[in-house]
Amino acid sequence: MTVVAFLSVAPATDESMGSEVAKAVAALEEFDVSYETTPMGTTIETDEIGELFAAAQAAHEAVDGDRVGTFLKIDDKRTSDADAAAKVESVEAALGREAKRER
Repeated sequence: MTVVAFLSVAPATDESMGSEVAKAVAALEEFDVSYETTPMGTTIETDEIGELFAAAQAAHEAVDGDRVGTFLKIDDKRTSDADAAAKVESVEAALGREAKRER
């Protein structure tokens, strides 16, 4: 089983969030997860749901601030081992092209 999730952790601030988001991403290194960071959040993959929750909690706690917002969306398809790349490939196959466009 592969659990795929989307995690976004951000402090409430008017300043740049880059250094605080970096702390959240760095916290993921302590866990048995793979991840890819995008401008809007981080896609995480792991074999165990408990590992995902522990990694997400560590990322949340790594961010400093009076107020921190965390969004976690989980896809736990228990009948398949499809990873995040396979999900994107499925969409691209249906499109007949890459699922991105440069401006």
